[in-house]
Amino acid sequence: MHRIVFLGPPGVGKGTQAATLAGELGVPHLSTGDLLRAAVAAHTPLGQQAQGYMDAGRLVPDDLVLDILRERLAADDARAGFLLDGYPRNLAQAQRLEQITSLDAVLAFELPAHQLVERLSGRRVCPTCQTVYNLATRPPKVAGRCDRDGSELVQRPDDRPEAIGTRLAVYAEQTAPLLSYYRKSGLLRPVDASGTPDEVAARVRGALH
Repeated sequence: MHRIVFLGPPGVGKGTQAATLAGELGVPHLSTGDLLRAAVAAHTPLGQQAQGYMDAGRLVPDDLVLDILRERLAADDARAGFLLDGYPRNLAQAQRLEQITSLDAVLAFELPAHQLVERLSGRRVCPTCQTVYNLATRPPKVAGRCDRDGSELVQRPDDRPEAIGTRLAVYAEQTAPLLSYYRKSGLLRPVDASGTPDEVAARVRGALH
């Protein structure tokens, strides 16, 4: 079984590494945002409940997120395991997660704050196909345009410098305590997230073996 959680601050590269590793292991790559959007799109009873909160601009309650996650983990493609990207976000969520599944490893991606700011402020996204670029590490072939469909790339509001500090502070306050929690349980495996995606992927494999 490969039941793995990826932790790390915004901009550390969790999503890129999660997609790569999930493909190699043959397990689903799950993020709560994607799970919620999928449940809403499928018009499941839980998805309809979640949509009510999302339409009102409110956070979906932890219990409802957990119910949607439990439903997703019961699917056939998750029998060999799963890769949870960015969840749990706090201690309460971690304790609730334990009620529905055990874990095999928790990978904690680490990168100095100034590098995180550089990465996030350089990130651009295609509004059409959602492909993510980075002006420093993964620029588009034509400046400001998506390689796939030519759409004009945009910067997310929360990737602007004034918002980045807030996001990192929230992470430090809420999610960092999870590191000591998982360290005590023997599940935590730190990963140096500096360097190229291939270099980080090699460290990820090393941490798991």
